[in-house]
Amino acid sequence: MPPYAGPSAPSRTGEVADTLRLLAYLGLAIVLIVLDHRGGWLRQAREQASLLVQPIRTVAGWPSRMAGALYEDAGTLAQLTSENDRLRNQLLVNNARLARLQAVAADNARLRGLLGGKQRGNLDVLLAPILDVDLDPTRQRLVLDAGRGDGVRVGQSVIDAGGLVGQVIEASPIQATVLLLTDPSHVVPVAVARNGVRLMAYGNGRSDRLSLTNIPLSSDVKVGDLLVTSGLGSRFPAGFPVGTVAELRPDDSRAFLSGDVTPAAQLDRGRDVLLLRSAPATPLPSAPPPPAEADATTSGAVAPAGEGDAPSVPEAGPVSPASPPPQPGPAEVTR
Repeated sequence: MPPYAGPSAPSRTGEVADTLRLLAYLGLAIVLIVLDHRGGWLRQAREQASLLVQPIRTVAGWPSRMAGALYEDAGTLAQLTSENDRLRNQLLVNNARLARLQAVAADNARLRGLLGGKQRGNLDVLLAPILDVDLDPTRQRLVLDAGRGDGVRVGQSVIDAGGLVGQVIEASPIQATVLLLTDPSHVVPVAVARNGVRLMAYGNGRSDRLSLTNIPLSSDVKVGDLLVTSGLGSRFPAGFPVGTVAELRPDDSRAFLSGDVTPAAQLDRGRDVLLLRSAPATPLPSAPPPPAEADATTSGAVAPAGEGDAPSVPEAGPVSPASPPPQPGPAEVTR
């Protein structure tokens, strides 16, 4: 029986080869480190490789940069849209506030004018708001937010800061109806403030005109003359401005003159009027006479055209100075 030889000894050729390869790599690495430290050629190689890779890196970063730009643009657009909406709303609010302030300023100026007219004439008046206006050519009316409960009575004179507006023709407990000067059924006895010539002013359905008829050619009436209430008939107190003569012309008969008057009161605007509680103690002061050059122009325009022998309106005589206005009284406007 042959003896047991035991396991065969493994071959060490592969291990030796691996060990030698490792030592060669380590030696090469040491050499490269030393050379790079002294000459820097490996750093230069890295820089060149980095230049070659840069385009690839740039292309690879495009999606990220595009996504960031789109996100930023979307956020900026949303912010600008929100700010634009906010500014637009703020502009609308500011315009509404400005319009309201302008309306309040206009109301303030109008009320100051009414109060100034009351103080200049030392008048006992009632301030009444206007509820409704009817300016139909055949019916000129105002409806006031004041009635018998506030002391309003039929026949009461109505004025504003400019002059006479009309008279109360109907009064209920809480409202009143005013007949305007321009109503076709209304007539006002007037006088020329410059010389006291008495006339009649008729309504004609127009809110910007009154009519004068049957003016004698010899009457001293001129364009620009101020007409005031004469007090005849005891319907309207004397001395309140009615209007200004705007035009004079011969009538169809050529024996008289007719004319147009621009009302002194603002009949087609305003939201408040004054009702006279009682007649003033003294007539209101009249306006100064018109300039001499306006009188000369008027006298030439009044003469009938084409009538060589027709009489003309004579020139105005001397005008007495207007009496000084009375001092304002302590009374307040009642609303």
